[in-house]
Amino acid sequence: MKNLGFLVIGCMIIFSCVGQRPENLGLHNDRLTNCPSKPNCVSSQAVDEDHTLTPFRYQGTKKAAFERLKKIILSLEKITIVAETDNYFHIECKSKIMGFVDDLEFFFPKEKIIHVRSASRIGYSDLGVNRKRVEHIREQFNLK
Repeated sequence: MKNLGFLVIGCMIIFSCVGQRPENLGLHNDRLTNCPSKPNCVSSQAVDEDHTLTPFRYQGTKKAAFERLKKIILSLEKITIVAETDNYFHIECKSKIMGFVDDLEFFFPKEKIIHVRSASRIGYSDLGVNRKRVEHIREQFNLK
């Protein structure tokens, strides 16, 4: 019975390790926060090959692209919109099994592009989850 108690407490600790919301997220001089050196972050504004990916491109108005992206985001499971302005989204994405939280951000500058950043809050590697999520969203965005 004592071992069961330790197991329950251990599971509670593991499943509650979602990490604190980073205070440095958001826009800083029209840029998203830089990725840390860990391989659990991708950004269209990164300059190094390990973290970079291509920004989204769109035709039409920024408002229409924003609404299209928001509809796709809302169709995802286990997400919470944390912040939304006319040119920025911050979404928390929770993993299905362990409940880990990743921060996903989108920035709409004046050009017809959408910058994106997706990063794990804790851990070293994300096994490519953030990159896969962004590319899945891009695929859906380009279909519409």
